[in-house]
Amino acid sequence: MNTYFATVARGLESLAAEELETLGASSVEPGFCGVSFIGDSALLYKVNLWARLPFRILQSLKEFPCQDAQDLYRGIQTLDWQTYLTPEQTLAVKATGKNRQLNHTHFTALQVKNAIVDQQQQRFDERSSVDPQTPDVLINVHIHRDLCTVSLDSSGSSLHRRGYRPAVGAAPLKESLAAALIHMSQWQPDQPFMDPLCGSGTLPLEAGLISINQAPGLYRESFGFETWPNFESELWHSLRQNAVDSCRETLDAVVVGCDRNPTVIQQARQNAANCGIETQIELYQQELSLVEAPSDHGVLLCNPPYGERLGKDIDLGAFYKLLGNVLKQQFKGWTAFVLSGNKELSRTIGLKSSQRFSVHNGSLPCQLMKYELY
Repeated sequence: MNTYFATVARGLESLAAEELETLGASSVEPGFCGVSFIGDSALLYKVNLWARLPFRILQSLKEFPCQDAQDLYRGIQTLDWQTYLTPEQTLAVKATGKNRQLNHTHFTALQVKNAIVDQQQQRFDERSSVDPQTPDVLINVHIHRDLCTVSLDSSGSSLHRRGYRPAVGAAPLKESLAAALIHMSQWQPDQPFMDPLCGSGTLPLEAGLISINQAPGLYRESFGFETWPNFESELWHSLRQNAVDSCRETLDAVVVGCDRNPTVIQQARQNAANCGIETQIELYQQELSLVEAPSDHGVLLCNPPYGERLGKDIDLGAFYKLLGNVLKQQFKGWTAFVLSGNKELSRTIGLKSSQRFSVHNGSLPCQLMKYELY
């Protein structure tokens, strides 16, 4: 059994802990921007394939006291690196955190790399090359006060990159955050779902994938663990085939996305095609003022512009007022959720929220506001 750490967006630690427990993780402990848990290699593969909320799954190798560069070098060399990395494989080191002596992540990463390749040189008279873009083994080092944590990154690229979305709008919502918002809304696949401001489609796409029980990692090209020396290919192919077999062909309820911009709707349709659900969900161009509910009840979830990356050139106050009017007039019987990073704008919706959740969209603190529409 190994100890793992799933990195997640700030504020989503408890939700991610719940998700990991449902996937079979044990000793699950939420922390700051992540969740630690214990499991075997099958669980590691399964979490990378099925977890919708984490960014990366790190396998912890060692923790040791570390005040300066000498401590770091010696601590890294106490690990037997031939277990994790052969000289024929490429490596990269990602360093995060700092302390008084180790206050530059590039220097920290360089020191770690030197300690590893020096050990290889002494043992094999050859060493791994560095590949910062697509390494065979990605090593993660985190410095916190006088402690160093060394891990292997099992995911490779961030897990929020599902592999289905090369086409994005100007301010795309991360897939992992979209999945978290859907979870927070308590939407169930037997309920209609709609996003009237869907952009390139992230929210309806994630809802559609949840509805047909498609593993979020199924369309990724690769994971970091696939190039590890101890990679169990038969186990991985079995888990992946099980994920393919578990996909459902049809939705229990309608999933809809629309947007006024025909270009981003075309992107949304392309993204839906990339993950094989273009015929299951509805995506179409429509002005917000003309949007109508597709049924007499359901969950509406949207991420309107709030002036950080989109919307600076439009009257957002009037836009939010229009959104509120559409919700009141066209979505009676629905429950609506609106994500906003601007409290002043959210007041112009003209509806009283029944609940508010704190969420971070990247580094921006936001609120997810719930409205019961009667």
